[in-house]
Amino acid sequence: MSNAVLTVAGVRKDFGSTAVLRGIDLEIADGEVVALIGGSGSGKSTLLRCINLLERVTDGVITLDDQDITDPRVNEDTVRRRIGVVFQSYNLFPHMTALQNVALAPRVVGGLGRGEAEARGRDLLARVGLADKADSYPDRLSGGQQQRTAIARALSNEPRLLLLDEVTSALDPELVGEVLDLIGELKSQGMTILMATHEMGFAHRVADRICFLDAGTVAESGPPARVLDRPTNPRLQQFLSRVLRH
Repeated sequence: MSNAVLTVAGVRKDFGSTAVLRGIDLEIADGEVVALIGGSGSGKSTLLRCINLLERVTDGVITLDDQDITDPRVNEDTVRRRIGVVFQSYNLFPHMTALQNVALAPRVVGGLGRGEAEARGRDLLARVGLADKADSYPDRLSGGQQQRTAIARALSNEPRLLLLDEVTSALDPELVGEVLDLIGELKSQGMTILMATHEMGFAHRVADRICFLDAGTVAESGPPARVLDRPTNPRLQQFLSRVLRH
């Protein structure tokens, strides 16, 4: 894939004698949205953590814009500036306002002056629909607002790739929609996104491609209409029947 932003080739990850990823191959093109689905323990979160260098791969290569980021000589902090990450829990600093949370990385990591960093932070909060919450502390924000603030923070260094790890799983059902709508808007703006999700309807609507992980392998991959509507893998059929029942 000549315009691949991310390439994962033969990636294995072992924790002691336990193999969690067993040879993952994946490519994501510029502006593509890829959804990872699969049961608990299938390897989705571990794969995202390997891509963001929070975990070191046991074997295989991960490249970001043709740079081998699994090379042990690579500067991890420099790589992480090019990858935005949002986890299930919002991980906002409770003693900082929404604006201070979003402006922190551009100032401390990116070297911007306070004024410029805060101007970028206000723009990002407006982009996620929170312009009026800039001076609010996290405990004054709803779960959906906290997660949207976390997404704004992940965008603050203008990342090449956005990783989303089950970003709606900690939200009350009525707040899920606002976060999913925001991800849809980011897709329409050309953001390259790899997301682990259990929201099958959303994945069907927004993802360009779906990868079903099972026991640390990509067991089935393809367009949403084929993977979700006409699955061929028995384990995927079983997974979907279980998920869609609830």
